[in-house]
Amino acid sequence: MSRAKPALDGRTNSSVAGSDFLHLDVTDAPPGGRADWLAGRLRAAIADGRIPVGGRLPATRVLAADLGVSRGVVVEAYQRMVEEGHVAGRGRAGTVVVAAPAVPPTPVPAAAPVPARPFPPAPGTDIFDAVRAAPARIDLTPGVPDLAAFPRAAWLRAERAVLRHLVASDFGYGDPRGAPALRRAVAAWLARYRGVTVDPADVIVTTGVSQALGLLAQALRDVGITRVAVEDPGSLGVRQHLNNWRVETPAVPVDAAGLRVADLVACGAPAVMLTPAHQFPTGVVLDGDRRRQLAAWTRDGGLVIEDDYDAEHRYDRPPVPALRAALPESVCYAGSVSKLLAPALRIGWLLVPARHRADVVDARRNADLGNAVLPQLVLAELMTSGALERQLRLLRRRHVRRRDAMIAAIVRHLPGATVHGAAAGLHLTVTLTGDVPDTDLATAALERGVKVQPLSWHRQRPGPPGLVLGYAANPATAIEEGLAVLGDVLRSR
Repeated sequence: MSRAKPALDGRTNSSVAGSDFLHLDVTDAPPGGRADWLAGRLRAAIADGRIPVGGRLPATRVLAADLGVSRGVVVEAYQRMVEEGHVAGRGRAGTVVVAAPAVPPTPVPAAAPVPARPFPPAPGTDIFDAVRAAPARIDLTPGVPDLAAFPRAAWLRAERAVLRHLVASDFGYGDPRGAPALRRAVAAWLARYRGVTVDPADVIVTTGVSQALGLLAQALRDVGITRVAVEDPGSLGVRQHLNNWRVETPAVPVDAAGLRVADLVACGAPAVMLTPAHQFPTGVVLDGDRRRQLAAWTRDGGLVIEDDYDAEHRYDRPPVPALRAALPESVCYAGSVSKLLAPALRIGWLLVPARHRADVVDARRNADLGNAVLPQLVLAELMTSGALERQLRLLRRRHVRRRDAMIAAIVRHLPGATVHGAAAGLHLTVTLTGDVPDTDLATAALERGVKVQPLSWHRQRPGPPGLVLGYAANPATAIEEGLAVLGDVLRSR
């Protein structure tokens, strides 16, 4: 029997491992982004069949030595592939490919035509659908999580665990407030991570924050509340959704301390919509003094709608308590897993003060009789098993690297820009000098294959131009390329 010839460094030559494996060259990896780079190369190789289903990946120690990187880089890349459901550990058999990712669509050339005025100064209600459909090589849209990181393997394990214990009656119509198991899991999650104490019976499961707003709008209209103040700048989508339910949305300015409560009092609205933990789009936190002012406002009858936007995704600051924790009978609290797992799940929750709860439950029942039960039970299993907490830790590490890559790219390519909201969330906001309309910049960038959002969309009052840039869904290389395009566009104006 012939034996493999020893290599010069003492390892055995192999057709699988070593520098020949996928022709990997670590010098192609961006600084600080080696695990992202390696995971991307592995994902692409599995998708195009170079590593078939059933094929083995090199041992982490071997591949790390061949690439000249720490073993931790390879372990992290492999772990991402495990979480995505593409590979699995098989003990002595090693790490084996178990599923191929969907083949991505053919990239659209940078010169591809885009819709006329894709970023109009006065966007209509269909604008997000139109922009979402617009082709782009690099999508820096805010609010998009890292969909490639969805924990497919953990979801499948949880689904199998749930199905093993379901009885026939569990497949019937459920409680319109949501599956009891999920409501218990949400109550425990909020107590642990957001400081919110709530009876599981008072948790209402929704199809996300958008539906929560619609349910509240219906319930509040029935008691005569037709004006809900909103932050300015603040989410265009939230404003449009409330307007769709015939709710007026007067603007209240936001500064470095959050919503200006004195202006809220002056506007006379009986309710206000807030993102206090990570204000969209500026990223500021509602500070202690403003929270005390807001509490005083609620004692005079004011009602707060709290969107706990991006609260889990914090990096450089201590946790910020939810308003609901201190003002349970004055705050309607809405959250979801759209930014933690995936928007496609359409699962969120709503906590409502007792005086409005029955009206909201009636609206929920009349909407669609409640969410699909099976995904609720799977999510409850993820929450109670610790899998969701592990996913959050993984995402925080990845997001920090991508955020840092975006900040560095902004410094290189947009040197005059001011960065806002870097301590948490999935996006950065930059304000720009000069008077070039940011809608024109976004249009020009899209013509070059890069999709961003203009800051002016989220304003009701005049302000400096800017861009809102999502980083969670893109590796460092794409972020660098996208910011380089933005820099070229800005210099050409």
